[in-house]
Amino acid sequence: MNNEKDKIERKIKCMGCLHFYITYKKERPWGCKKFGFISKLTPSIEVFKTTGTECAYRFEKKFK
Repeated sequence: MNNEKDKIERKIKCMGCLHFYITYKKERPWGCKKFGFISKLTPSIEVFKTTGTECAYRFEKKFK
């Protein structure tokens, strides 16, 4: 079980992604504009748990 958690934590991170946003809702604080959902878990973990594959839409934000 702990091994599965380690695999998920090493996957793609949402922080810094163009599609990632914070909802400020206590029950579901994270959202993904590309997939169009909000979740209790970060979207990359939710996508991995649901599909079994890493998120293919991660796009790094450009900061000026």
